[in-house]
Amino acid sequence: MNMKMGMDIGYSNLKLSMSADDASLRCVVLPAGAAPAERFGTRFDGGVNSDYLHVVVSGEKYIAGVSPDKAALWSRSLHADYASSDSYKALFHASLLLSEVDVIDVLVTGLPVSQFYDSARKQSVEDMMTGVHQVTNVRAVTVKKTVVIPQPVGGFLDYVHSSGFDVSKRRVLVIDPGFFSVDWVVINNGDLQQQSSGTSLSASSVILEHCSRAMAEEHGARVSVELLEGAMRDGSDSVRLLGKDVLIADYVASAVKDVAPSVLESIKRCLRTESGDIDDVLIVGGGAEFFAESIREVFDWVNVIVAEDAVCSNARGFLVMAQSV
Repeated sequence: MNMKMGMDIGYSNLKLSMSADDASLRCVVLPAGAAPAERFGTRFDGGVNSDYLHVVVSGEKYIAGVSPDKAALWSRSLHADYASSDSYKALFHASLLLSEVDVIDVLVTGLPVSQFYDSARKQSVEDMMTGVHQVTNVRAVTVKKTVVIPQPVGGFLDYVHSSGFDVSKRRVLVIDPGFFSVDWVVINNGDLQQQSSGTSLSASSVILEHCSRAMAEEHGARVSVELLEGAMRDGSDSVRLLGKDVLIADYVASAVKDVAPSVLESIKRCLRTESGDIDDVLIVGGGAEFFAESIREVFDWVNVIVAEDAVCSNARGFLVMAQSV
């Protein structure tokens, strides 16, 4: 069996796209919470939650793929060293477990643009993921080859693969609003333009923090970022606060107006090094819905495309890359 995997370990969601022997692919999306098993409570009957993904990291038991607020006295990783954290490794082991195979021939993953161009950080992720991994006490999975690419490139590859989009003689700006960072790349005639690519930390987490503060000011009680994040992940349009349902949309719209301009100004500054105009803008990633309207307003002279099922777009594109290696 020739197993290929696209793995997108985000700060909010874990996204996987897998295919064996070019058979029909499987896509998996889970919350990106991971913490030591001891941080999780037991059921009312005293048993353990068997529906959790149980893995080991350096011999310690972890639970992965759950909402970040499930673990008690455990802070989620929202920093640039996320890929070296034990939570990240737990999500990586959970991904290998979900592959349901013992050997993965090619694994492709991504890093935020600024981290990708840090060669030591990129090499560290490749080295960590390649080799034999003890994912549970009785299960080991081998990864033969790992490739790391800039995060937004995955969404671009997915769009080209699924739509037949002709990239020749076109300059495409790909914007990937994630939970921790907003990343962008310019791809000119199929070539990545490093000088016009970049990262902003004014991402979805900042928008939700704005929403949380605004709700606290108006209603007198705080709604955590994790609660808002979970409600939106589940497709809910409201959260429960002091016995009432509070609609999220108006708070998000207000927060986006505060956050998006600084992000788009950073992107425009980067684009000053380009010798020609942008032909298309492609929006990928889990925060696409937050930023799409603002991006359309700023780039109103070009074709702005929002990827279908944007949350999984990077992982699907990583798989496209894996299948070509």
